[in-house]
Amino acid sequence: MAIRFCMARGMAQDDRDILEVLKFELKFLEDGGYGRSPRNPWRPTYIFEDSPSCLNFNDPARPHPCSECPLMEFIPAEARKESAPCRFIPINEKSQTVDYFYRCGTQGEMEEALSRWLRERISEIEQKRGQVA
Repeated sequence: MAIRFCMARGMAQDDRDILEVLKFELKFLEDGGYGRSPRNPWRPTYIFEDSPSCLNFNDPARPHPCSECPLMEFIPAEARKESAPCRFIPINEKSQTVDYFYRCGTQGEMEEALSRWLRERISEIEQKRGQVA
């Protein structure tokens, strides 16, 4: 994970490529990364927040602002000030968000919708870049 320090702003900036972040998320999801944590089996793992791709992964102090995350481009403007804005990424055709699935869906439904969403975003970016596989 490449984090560079921006002297002008005095904060970390995430300069990872969004395509690589999305591919990592898909692999993490497919490998069961969002299953129960052996360290904290009493709490669910949170989509995006508990992924190693999160700027604040494993740091409860959350020193890095979410505004520096490459996933911000997928977050509606009205949700960007939320404490965990990645929960408000619409991940299906009904614009249901990760937050919606926490409240009204199952883990399986959320992971299925997330997998589809990740594959679609990866495909769109690859097509734009001329990297169709």
